[in-house]
Amino acid sequence: MVEAVQVQLKKGVLELCVLALLSRADSYAYEIASRLAEGIDMGEGTIYPLMRRMQDDGLVETYLVESPSGPSRKYYRLTEAGKQSFTSQKAAWSAFAKAVNDILGDAQ
Repeated sequence: MVEAVQVQLKKGVLELCVLALLSRADSYAYEIASRLAEGIDMGEGTIYPLMRRMQDDGLVETYLVESPSGPSRKYYRLTEAGKQSFTSQKAAWSAFAKAVNDILGDAQ
């Protein structure tokens, strides 16, 4: 039961977390997946469909960077729409988290 709740919570904030990471620096999918794995224990397999959807939605765009140790890497960066989405999602998350914490604080 607790595990199912954790999975749903993680899915709900996954896009916001990716937008936050890309707001700091452009990145490639494996690097994003690694940060999510260490930060919120999200599996690598979830990132690739999300990145494709975010690209289809116009939130991110890609470009190739040559790698000295193999094939070129596809990097992601936020578009203007992605930056706006991050700003609004971050504000919504902050308000939601505050409301939940206020309720949880009353439940002690």
